[in-house]
Amino acid sequence: MKRPAALVVLLTAMFAAVLVPPANAASDVRIEVLSTPRADMVSDGNVLLGITGRRLDELTVRLNGKDVTNAFTLQSDRLIGVVQGLTDGRNSITAADARLVVTNHPRTGPMLAGPHETPFICGTAGFTTLAKVKLGPPTDVNCSVPTRVDYLYRSTIDRSLKVLPATRPADLATARTSDGRTVPYIVRVETGVINRSIYEYAVLNDPAGGEPSVVKAPSGWNGRLIYTFGGGCPGGWYQQGSGTGGINDDVLLAQGYAVASSSLNVFGVNCNGVLAAETMSMTREHILETIGVPKQTIGWGCSGGSYQVFQIADDYPGLLDGIVASCVFPEVGFATLHTITDSLLLDHYFQSATGWTDEQKRAAAGFGKVATIANLAGAGRRIDPRVYCPAQLPVEQRYDPLKNPSGARCDVYDHQVNIWGKDPRTGAARRPLDNVGIQYGLDALNAGKITAAQFIDLNKAIGGFDHDANFVPARTVADPRAISTAYRTGQLINGGGGLASTPIIDYRQYWDELPNGDIHLFFHSFSLRERLRKANGDADNQVMLVQAADAPGGFSTTNPVLTDALAALNRWMDATDADHGSGSPHARLMRNKPGALTDACWSPANQKIVEKQVDGIRTTKCNTFYPVWPSPRQVAGASVANDIIKCQLRPLTRSDYKVKLTAAQWKALRQTFRNGVCDWSARGVGQQRPVGSWPTFP
Repeated sequence: MKRPAALVVLLTAMFAAVLVPPANAASDVRIEVLSTPRADMVSDGNVLLGITGRRLDELTVRLNGKDVTNAFTLQSDRLIGVVQGLTDGRNSITAADARLVVTNHPRTGPMLAGPHETPFICGTAGFTTLAKVKLGPPTDVNCSVPTRVDYLYRSTIDRSLKVLPATRPADLATARTSDGRTVPYIVRVETGVINRSIYEYAVLNDPAGGEPSVVKAPSGWNGRLIYTFGGGCPGGWYQQGSGTGGINDDVLLAQGYAVASSSLNVFGVNCNGVLAAETMSMTREHILETIGVPKQTIGWGCSGGSYQVFQIADDYPGLLDGIVASCVFPEVGFATLHTITDSLLLDHYFQSATGWTDEQKRAAAGFGKVATIANLAGAGRRIDPRVYCPAQLPVEQRYDPLKNPSGARCDVYDHQVNIWGKDPRTGAARRPLDNVGIQYGLDALNAGKITAAQFIDLNKAIGGFDHDANFVPARTVADPRAISTAYRTGQLINGGGGLASTPIIDYRQYWDELPNGDIHLFFHSFSLRERLRKANGDADNQVMLVQAADAPGGFSTTNPVLTDALAALNRWMDATDADHGSGSPHARLMRNKPGALTDACWSPANQKIVEKQVDGIRTTKCNTFYPVWPSPRQVAGASVANDIIKCQLRPLTRSDYKVKLTAAQWKALRQTFRNGVCDWSARGVGQQRPVGSWPTFP
């Protein structure tokens, strides 16, 4: 029997014996993996291990029977070392009577996300390092290049990074690290390829003291790692990319942070959260095996970067310890796609509908500006396999339903085909997209902003999409397997996984009322908040900070709002790590939250207002300055959580409508919704909690 393209979820509990073998009563020796949260998710043929117990100086450590004791150094009360020479698959590491099984995956991947996507266009020839050197053409089909290390220094003249000469330059700046040391502002930068993705990371290190290692930290490192995630989504497929989320941040580097990123952690290059998690995990592992284990790893990203930090933190716990995110969405596949595909349908309907004023269109959609409908409609084309092909992908390799039906489909679902599987009827990826039973414009009708005739015609004519995103009269029906996959594997963020014990700084510049509309809508922050509340009982680990659209510095470390928040986040994480008291991880996190780290907004005049951020329009000081306009599905009656893929249906009832409907209108409405309308008070079809952490795909 052919194995279906379904995912395999690896539960932490199943691997407890592998990850943390019980201490042997005789030797009391314990072996643990330090470079990655899971012993079955090791890569590149090496692994950073820590060994504790008695008589450590007498231990012999073996890898698959071979003596590797010389890889270890005694530090304080444990041995630490990088064991190299792992074979792909399962490896046995022993010390005295302790045994640890480690599963290794190749440096080129895959590890979590399933088979490599093809075609795949390499980008190394176009990648410029911080040393202003091109990486050059790839050396193999996996877009590999030789790893390079450059030493740069920050100039006092123009604050630029320059290649460090043999003699110390006169314009060499100094850096004052967050732990109070003054060091030469010399940065070690490493660039290479892992998992077919170009990675780079930088950290303060004076080469006069030699290269860093796991037992000799970089000379200026403050012990923390910040991993940056880039934005986007449209066009994010079939390419390696030629840029990362960015590591040349003067403020962060000067404070001693190690800063890292990778090209497949830019969603405009790779719009796939599982592949992003895989890439980040493998890159982080390599960094830890090079410079040592950080106190914490912080995820930093806006827009498409926020997609990644939330999915990685919730579904792959242990990779991120704290989050600083802006232009927030919970995830791309539902929070965003629900809103932009609804906008695409509304925009298509309004192009031919007559008698609608701009205000009526805006009210039916819910947005603060009518222009947002068309703005988001353009973004909705990321579900169309013909629209957002990256420029690097040759035209002859692209999908065309008539000329090249087997070509590369340039859409978000087909890029994630390893997650969703293929629909055998169409050959396209299964889609968890549905709008059956949605009463578009319901609240606008009941508020008297649109007429009953407009409401009925809108819902009769709005239609849906076929597998190529062509407009069709029938509503879109989600694939049942895709729905199950979405919930079971956390593709729709639940908030009760790793996010439950992760501190979150949610920073937002308010763009809802930009004249031409904007996709980064405020309600998405409240979607995440409501999911956290539903999963954990409260959402107090999410701190919302809101500023005007033109706030100086924006989402950057030149903005004092963010630098202050980052410092408070560090104190929060340190206090939580030091707390070994009772209670759940969420409870420990909450009792260590700094009292000064609270929700707040800044008025357009930049006056700080400390108050809880509330989903609403002109009900508080902050949402008077920055109203939280609803989405089309909220106007149709859905919760701000936006966590229902396919709604349960119930019969129509006249009590839903606060306007009088004629007999003819009631008949038309019943014909439009023959099988019923959404019951938003019920759980969605197939809605359930994720079945475990660290999902992998075949």
